[in-house]
Amino acid sequence: MQKSLLAKQTKEFYIPSLDGIRAIAILLVFLSHIGLGHIIPGGLGVTIFFFLSGFLITTLLRKEYEKTNTINFTHFYIRRIFRIWPNFYFVLFSGAILTIYGIIPGEIKIMPFLSQAFHYANYYLITHDNSGKTIGSEIFWSLAVEEHYYLIFPFLYLLLLRLGLSQQKQFLTLLLFCISILAWRYYLVYEMNASSVRTYYASDTRFDSLFFGCSLAVYRNPVLDDIKNSDKTLKYIYIPLAVLIIVISLLFRSEHFRETIRYSLQGVALYPLFWAAIRFHNWGVFRILNFRAMKFMGWLSYSFYLVHFSVIKVVFLHTENLPIYISASLAFIISITIAYLIYIVIEAPFTRLRKKLI
Repeated sequence: MQKSLLAKQTKEFYIPSLDGIRAIAILLVFLSHIGLGHIIPGGLGVTIFFFLSGFLITTLLRKEYEKTNTINFTHFYIRRIFRIWPNFYFVLFSGAILTIYGIIPGEIKIMPFLSQAFHYANYYLITHDNSGKTIGSEIFWSLAVEEHYYLIFPFLYLLLLRLGLSQQKQFLTLLLFCISILAWRYYLVYEMNASSVRTYYASDTRFDSLFFGCSLAVYRNPVLDDIKNSDKTLKYIYIPLAVLIIVISLLFRSEHFRETIRYSLQGVALYPLFWAAIRFHNWGVFRILNFRAMKFMGWLSYSFYLVHFSVIKVVFLHTENLPIYISASLAFIISITIAYLIYIVIEAPFTRLRKKLI
């Protein structure tokens, strides 16, 4: 039996390949936003981020519960606030100030701005257009989904634990939630004629992408659990099948398919890919996820995500006569530079402060 990765961890808890997976996800989003969305699935990048967040948060909560027999909600929310809010509000207010003073194009209106500041931008976008906010900041909708998840899931997970459910029953319960959300999407699309905007942005229709990651964390977790697995079965059956499912989910263009079962298929397909990437991070292609460049990109992925679309729109506006590869390269360099500066000036100091508090 292979030892669990937890036994191999140093004092600083680190999960192999996750930074590389973040890098892949943010590159998918970036390439989609520079005008390659017809061939590069930026939406898949967001789904990967959701799955990863669900897996990581639940792994950390499970690790805490197994050590202390409880979940400290105060510490959880302090960690989330110090991780998410400093970078987010710095970018949000900086963008608004630059817009108000005419340094970047656009206008700021109070209601769109408040929807972002108070993390309901995803629902606001369903009934309103993209005007009245910093150019390129409409992508903040996905952060609202994650914030809603943070508000709900720790309590839900503790309830599952207090009910004495086995890991397998926790897994099945979370899968039941995923199936329920799929059924809800079907109802919205087929009975309520809901738009793709409704099903793509709303927390109640996207939580399953997070819950799929949560379910991997509670049962057969590649970090915490000792599991017997056939390497050949994983390599030659599960991984190729997962890739095939993702490809099919991208190629099948029916609107009803895309807004209902697509997210569910992608969630299921990410199980073996995440499992193998983490547990067997030295395997062939998965080694790429742990290259220094990929780790660096993943390390900055959050701040990069916050600024990249605004940068793309401003750069492309001022370089419209240049070839796309020049504009895209310039946007990438500026985005990663800003992301690194945000890390130095904002993120690192708040991380040090958080470690002093808890």
